[in-house]
Amino acid sequence: MIIDGRKIAREINVKSKQRVATLKARQVTPGIAVILVGNDPASRIYTRTKHHLAQKLGIASTLYRFPANVDQATVLRQIQRLNRDDQVDAILVQEPLPGQLNNEEIVNAIDPAKDVDGLHPLNLGRLFAKQEGHYPVACTPRGIMALLDRYRVPLEGANVVIVGRSLLVGKPMLALLNNRNATVTFVCSHTKNRSGLTRQADVLIVAAGVPSLIKASDIKAGATVIDVGINRLSSGKLVGDVDYISVLPKARLITPVPGGVGPMTVAALMSQAIDLAEWRRAAGQCLVGQN
Repeated sequence: MIIDGRKIAREINVKSKQRVATLKARQVTPGIAVILVGNDPASRIYTRTKHHLAQKLGIASTLYRFPANVDQATVLRQIQRLNRDDQVDAILVQEPLPGQLNNEEIVNAIDPAKDVDGLHPLNLGRLFAKQEGHYPVACTPRGIMALLDRYRVPLEGANVVIVGRSLLVGKPMLALLNNRNATVTFVCSHTKNRSGLTRQADVLIVAAGVPSLIKASDIKAGATVIDVGINRLSSGKLVGDVDYISVLPKARLITPVPGGVGPMTVAALMSQAIDLAEWRRAAGQCLVGQN
């Protein structure tokens, strides 16, 4: 069965629009601020997609653009202004950033209560510690968990293999799955016998950034395969990290590229921005950290 990420994302967006309407009835408009540095074509497309969806859902969306040669201090000053702005509930810094910028310092500067990407170390730490309470979670893993739940993929006791250990996907994915009592293994470029490990996976999540890395011979028959990769070939065709055509007949469930994880990431981002607005208003102040 092919997992229809577009369909599930539309359903989430319908609920998000209803939640925004409820907030607006209380004179509250959720606000998201996006910082875009440089002219990376993919980043421009992503930010435009997010901006248009936010507007469609009724979220106030503002884009702050900076030239590729912007200095660190300028970006940090903008983040601090957004941290203090009570009309902004969610802050997103679009990656990748130019080489002269310190990505870690920029992420750490975002108020954890406005960290819509869920990448601030305080939020990551709370996730890994499985703490109670409200805090944001990285959007792509959040979207993947929604897909797995919607398609009723058993996670407790399942053998899950994640290919790729990035802070954006792999590491928060590990925490979310561990918190659901799955047995999780990381596979990276240094792993020996990669195929031997991936063939043991009940659920295989691939976020390596390598076109068609995973072949049919790399998966167990009946596995659930989640392809996070999105790669543009020289022909212009978009493909994932999984060789979709060969893996499709062997998998029980599989996400296509495009139309699988991508729409879920954006839907999760918008839903989480609304979460942040609700949590901040309910608490009457920022939940954690800075003012």
